[in-house]
Amino acid sequence: TKVDRSASYAARWVAKSLVKSNLCKRCLVQLSYAIGVPYPLSVYVNSYGTVADNRTDHDLVEVVKKNFDLRPGCIVRDLNLKRPIMRKTAAYGHFGRDDPDFTWETPKEVAWSQTV
Repeated sequence: TKVDRSASYAARWVAKSLVKSNLCKRCLVQLSYAIGVPYPLSVYVNSYGTVADNRTDHDLVEVVKKNFDLRPGCIVRDLNLKRPIMRKTAAYGHFGRDDPDFTWETPKEVAWSQTV
């Protein structure tokens, strides 16, 4: 579905942002949604023990919640997904490509907040 695809792009964007910001060395981001519920039911981050500054994976989840609006409409807005770019994804995949149209491959700068 469109929400599944948008959520996978958002998860990639979040993961790349966490790693690029040196909050962890690698991570897995999982999002789950339900029909009619605007916010994700679950945001899960696993850093495989590589989280920085003696923090926890739960701290990474809090960083994600403070820095990314993961409602489907906001993902579409933030990653500019209304453009006709899906033809490019039909060959060679959606991820790991250096293409300016693939906005989910451009990390966002995030940092630990004072409350995390």
